[in-house]
Amino acid sequence: MSRGWWSVQDNVDRRLEQWRAERPDIDPAPMGVVSRIQRACRLLERELRDNFARFDLQIWEFDIAGTLLRSGPPYRLTAGQLVESSMVTSGAITNRIDRLVAKGLVTREVDPENRRSVLITLTEQGKELIDRVVVEHVALEARLLADLGGGDRERLAGLLRELLIGLGDHAPGNPLKP
Repeated sequence: MSRGWWSVQDNVDRRLEQWRAERPDIDPAPMGVVSRIQRACRLLERELRDNFARFDLQIWEFDIAGTLLRSGPPYRLTAGQLVESSMVTSGAITNRIDRLVAKGLVTREVDPENRRSVLITLTEQGKELIDRVVVEHVALEARLLADLGGGDRERLAGLLRELLIGLGDHAPGNPLKP
C-alpha cells in the first residue's frame, strides 16, 4: 500500500491495516480520520492540562476566564453567554463560576437591568493571571504545532473548520446557512 509522502506509521495506521485484513469488504478510511482527531485531542489536551496546572488552573477555568478577557472591557458576560460559548449546561456553568469566585478570579452579581440575569466579571487578579497564562498558552500551542509548516497549519485549520461546521458547530449569532 502506498503511503504517500510520509514513511512513518502512526498508531492508527496499524489499526487500519488490521481492519482491512479482517474486513476487506469495508473501507476503514473514515476511522483513520476520526481516530486521528480523537488521539490528537487527547495528546493535545494532556499538554494543555499540564501547562495550565503550572498556574494552578484547569482547562475549563482558563476557557471561562479567557472568554471574559477576550470579550474586552469591562470583561463581563452573562452566565447565559458563558454557557453559549463553552458548550456546557447552565448547571455546570454555575458550578464552575462558583469555583472561579472562590479562587478570586471572577465576581458574580445580579444584572441591575435584568434581575433574571447574572453578570460574571473577571477580577483584576483574574485578568492579571489570564494575561500571563495566555502568553504561555500560545507559545505552547506554537511548539505543539511546530512540525506543521505555516501553510499546513492554515490548511488544517480550514479543513477542521469545514468539519466543525458540517457537524453543526457555528459561532454564536452566526447561524448556519441552509
